[in-house]
Amino acid sequence: MNWLNRNNMFHKLVRGLQYTLVLVLLSGAFSCKNDEEIIVTSDDYHKTLDKLTEIMIHDIFSPPVASRIYNYPNIAAYEIISLQSSEYKSLSGQLSDFTPVPKPDTNKQINYKVAALVAYIDVAKQLIFSEDRMEAYRDSIYTNWKNVNQTSFEDSKDYGLKVATHIKEWLSKDNYAQTRTMPKFTVDTENPSRWQPTPPDYMDGIEPHWNKIRPMVLKSSDQFTPDKHPDFSLEKDSPFFKEVMETYEVGAAIKKEGETSEKLEIAKFWDCNPYVSTHKGHLMFATKKITPGAHWIGICKIACKKSKTDFEETVYAYTKTSITIVDGFISCWDEKYRSNLIRPETLINQHIDENWAPILQTPPFPEYTSGHSVVSGAASTVLTDIFGDNFSFDDTTELPYGLTMRSFPSFNKAAEEAAISRLYGGIHYRSAIDLGLKQGRSLGNYVLNNLDMKTNQEEIASK
Repeated sequence: MNWLNRNNMFHKLVRGLQYTLVLVLLSGAFSCKNDEEIIVTSDDYHKTLDKLTEIMIHDIFSPPVASRIYNYPNIAAYEIISLQSSEYKSLSGQLSDFTPVPKPDTNKQINYKVAALVAYIDVAKQLIFSEDRMEAYRDSIYTNWKNVNQTSFEDSKDYGLKVATHIKEWLSKDNYAQTRTMPKFTVDTENPSRWQPTPPDYMDGIEPHWNKIRPMVLKSSDQFTPDKHPDFSLEKDSPFFKEVMETYEVGAAIKKEGETSEKLEIAKFWDCNPYVSTHKGHLMFATKKITPGAHWIGICKIACKKSKTDFEETVYAYTKTSITIVDGFISCWDEKYRSNLIRPETLINQHIDENWAPILQTPPFPEYTSGHSVVSGAASTVLTDIFGDNFSFDDTTELPYGLTMRSFPSFNKAAEEAAISRLYGGIHYRSAIDLGLKQGRSLGNYVLNNLDMKTNQEEIASK
């Protein structure tokens, strides 16, 4: 063998060794990458909740139903977080009929934050219509997690799905399915004080059986029945008719001021009607927006971001707020279909001005009490407990829907503005607003006094 052949063989051998070394190094690099810890932050939780909100707006859910959709996924995530934290307590035995979730296998590589989001997504997927949208989101983050650490991802996913199954079995018994088959609300056309369908669509009353939904913390749907509104009367000097006139006159004054009116801005900002229909000739189109509960979930997000809460604290804040909102709607809807009070638009058109229309579109259910007032009172009470009194914030929740930002010195002040917005919008009387806010705050305080989610320092020290 001459020197040229020997030289070629030598170079081939070197190249082969180099190639093998590169493969070994690359294999080692990928192997290391696939053994890394999957990093999950509070922003990942916010993004997942935002995706659920986006899908809910697309699917169009009424305010009570939307509150239910937010609630169960948050509880699923919270229960997983509480298992590996000395700071948070399980909700089992505290919420109606809720039993402990399955325990994790400590021999598995479970990332509890990953498992929490897996459970959140799986529960949420069952509660919406557009499952494919949630699945697309799920698959994208599953791929990212799998590429970081496949073993940990698979173990975390398996456990998250076990918890989700437990939550789904629990939620299936909250009477929601049964209320889907109950008769629609019967309108009483003989009694002039009773609610009647309103323009422009004259829809049936929404969720007339919502008081049959199993509450979370409340003992019963009528536990916080508000004081009675003024007796119905068309006598001009009666307290009730004075409230009717106030709604009429406030609306007329706002319309006279025009687009420069701050009261008009406030009414629109807190509208939170998930389905507003517009009719132009033979054309009808709908504007989709968030619900009142979704607005307060958005405020919770703003507070978490401003406070820079970690993943666990973020899950805790959302869960406590969503539980309160659910019970708020159950309490409010219980009163709505008991008092069954006529809306301002109907009475004003019948007895004062047939051409008058409210600034906001009247939603399709009875007037008393104001749902936004009740839920705002309840949610603001709980958020104040979590983040503190005088927690100022810029509310950017409505920016995606073409509305401006509004700033508030506290959650309570925001709730007061949300409540009075219903008068400015022409869809409620004064009593529904004031007594609704009181109803919500009473309910919120009850949740705070009866829901034990955090371990205090003395309990931590004793462990």
